[in-house]
Amino acid sequence: MSNDRHARTQAIHAGTRRSQYGEVSEAIYLTQGFVYDSAEQAEARFEETGPDEFIYARYGNPTVAMFEDRIATLEGAEDAFATASGMAAVSGALISMLKSGDHVVSARALFGSCIYVLEEILGRYGVEVTFVDGSDLGAWEAAIREDTRAVFFESVANPTLEVIDIEAVAKLAHAKGALVVVDNVFATPVFSRAISQGADVVVYSATKHIDGQGRALGGVVLGSRDFIRGTLEPYMKHTGGSMSPFTAWIMLKGLETIDLRVRAQAASAQELAEALEGHAELARVLYPGLSAHPQNALAMQQMGAGGTVLSIDLKGGKAAAFAFLNALQVGVISNNLGDAKTIVTHPATTTHQRLPQETKDLLGITPGLVRVSVGLEYTGDLKADLLQALDAAAQA
Repeated sequence: MSNDRHARTQAIHAGTRRSQYGEVSEAIYLTQGFVYDSAEQAEARFEETGPDEFIYARYGNPTVAMFEDRIATLEGAEDAFATASGMAAVSGALISMLKSGDHVVSARALFGSCIYVLEEILGRYGVEVTFVDGSDLGAWEAAIREDTRAVFFESVANPTLEVIDIEAVAKLAHAKGALVVVDNVFATPVFSRAISQGADVVVYSATKHIDGQGRALGGVVLGSRDFIRGTLEPYMKHTGGSMSPFTAWIMLKGLETIDLRVRAQAASAQELAEALEGHAELARVLYPGLSAHPQNALAMQQMGAGGTVLSIDLKGGKAAAFAFLNALQVGVISNNLGDAKTIVTHPATTTHQRLPQETKDLLGITPGLVRVSVGLEYTGDLKADLLQALDAAAQA
């Protein structure tokens, strides 16, 4: 299919491969290996695989290839490699390009597992990591050195929703020859423009908006064909972090509706953030779509929307936050995001629990902070649910 089609069309049709049976829905090639017509063909394929030629499911699979081609088309990337989880994508993207003695600069506002990869795993193998305030361009400029191999950041930080200027950081990194690796989960493939804004490598947890219905773990790394097939693929196929065919099929089904889902969720999130802003029980409402957000102008320029997630900070701290969570009747308490169901999380005691208290304080992850991943429920029902839960928190 031509790449000039609208993203909503590409999300349904790009990368499709049909068997001789002409199936409408993509086929699940649930096999770990492939048969060769001859010993000569097997030898040739192990020397070099051509387009739509496969050896072993850990190396590639037709269903997985359909997902990779489709998400690459949506993202505007040359190529993609699908992984078993979002963290397999993050760790694979970084470890595959780094070696002992390399230097990495990272924003400090990160998901806990990403911090573990950077501090513990990379540090264990002799990679030096410098953490900076992601919104401070002066800090990036001061930290990036001649020997900096990569910079890494979440384009929208979890859970404080700080927005990082991809284009500006990319210019600083590229001036020193460093690659720009962006965890783009909160921006989503719908609102993302990361590649055109200077990102060299984009990482998604497909578990979130790409699946969008809480069914499966998955991840994907996107970038140039040289990076994906020359740097990342050898590492991933030999260490075993590839995506299963069944998961790839689920993700293909998720992509068919992602544009409709994410735009509806973002519209609801905007309405809810505006309704909650200034509430007596809240110290602050964090949402990039609000004019009061410090990076609102950047978010609109970079994504064109505020996204599907907002965070609220209850004045009553942990007790009020727990009372709020326990009073919810529509939203569910869990730790995922990007789902059709509204999911509400207390980061300080769950997703970011293992961070030292001084790090939580530095990042603004307070005892009263609650992350709300807005789902596809009727916005009026969500608003009523959040407001009644705040009333319950006031009594805590």
